[in-house]
Amino acid sequence: MPFLLVAFLALAVAGSIANASTNTCYGSNVISTPSADHRPVPWGTPSVHFSSNGTPTTCCDSLDEIRTALDDIDNEILSLLNRRAAYVREATRFKSTRASVNVPSRNEAVLKQAEQQAVEIGVPVTIARAAMGAILNSSVPFEECIFDAYVE
Repeated sequence: MPFLLVAFLALAVAGSIANASTNTCYGSNVISTPSADHRPVPWGTPSVHFSSNGTPTTCCDSLDEIRTALDDIDNEILSLLNRRAAYVREATRFKSTRASVNVPSRNEAVLKQAEQQAVEIGVPVTIARAAMGAILNSSVPFEECIFDAYVE
């Protein structure tokens, strides 16, 4: 077999393996190419694009810019978690037994919904499922604590 053909086949197989790994990690809604082991830093081109006041912009010119944006997003997430915890607390008022606090079928439905939404908006499915799983895994003990605090 000529060398170029062997090299092409090796790259095709590697690409298939990488795409399979990508699909495993991100879900089939994300397409990416594998990176080289020793890529230059910085590498690639900006891939996050937002519009600010109608003007197209591209993120990001530095790691500091990325970290600032991530800090802002983390603050938004915490604010949303605060709102969610308030509703979890309210839900406890409607539950007559401690056993009714944790409903595995409801938890699984929430996870399934997160996966479906992730596919629709392009969030890696593994991140959506893990994040919602962590939220549920912390909400149940919180709700149990609230339930226990108000048992007469």
